[in-house]
Amino acid sequence: MVKLIASDIDGTLLSYGETALPSALFGLIRRLRSAGVLFCPASGRQYHSLRQLFAPAADEVCFLCENGAVVFGPGTEETAPVLSKTPMPRQEALDLTRDIMALPESHALVSGQNISYLPRWPEQLVRDFRSWTGNLVQPVEWAEDIREDIIKVSACCPSPAAAAEALGRRWGERFHMAEAGPIWLDFTLSDKGTGLRGLCRSLGVEAAEAMAFGDNWNDVPMLEAAGIPWLMASAAPALRERFPRQCADVLTVLEELLSELGA
Repeated sequence: MVKLIASDIDGTLLSYGETALPSALFGLIRRLRSAGVLFCPASGRQYHSLRQLFAPAADEVCFLCENGAVVFGPGTEETAPVLSKTPMPRQEALDLTRDIMALPESHALVSGQNISYLPRWPEQLVRDFRSWTGNLVQPVEWAEDIREDIIKVSACCPSPAAAAEALGRRWGERFHMAEAGPIWLDFTLSDKGTGLRGLCRSLGVEAAEAMAFGDNWNDVPMLEAAGIPWLMASAAPALRERFPRQCADVLTVLEELLSELGA
């Protein structure tokens, strides 16, 4: 029996370019919860930002945030338990941050559990970032000023591919390195598979009882960790060869599961 569903957002629950989730999803999440199935958005986004996106059902779901580096259980933003967290070694995270800041036209973003720290960012760029992401943001002079665990370090840069080439020789094998959009390169010690496995351990859920949805290469560790992986039919051909269970719409699969559960 399925007890947990983890789903990527962009390209999976949201078509690329869209900013609002389908309203029908929230009713399905509540029905799943009543049937004993927890829903978990899985994303590189921050917890606070994800809660805004899932506001109608935010207290009823788990959240796999920052590409699996931190996972929250159900509850309010103030009371939800941290079920899994994978901090980066502090000195290495600080050294990586300085390497990013040394790249031309690049800025480093250092992620804590639920705060985006922006070392030496121009004021206007801080305002733009806060408005664009909806993140909780704190400008700092240096990353050394951060007083909590560092769970992700990102490069905001003109070319993630060029940044990956410059940084990968030193950091590519030490951390998971992934392009996260047209101007972002992320580094973590975890991935979505790490986060899903940590969530399952915390909840006492077996891999065979976990369903996952994804559409891209960064979803592969999560799809491999789940007993019931679903790939979006729009995914790359190489991914479609690896994951034969495919769908065009997550909500349709959730409706079918609820029907099977008699809920």
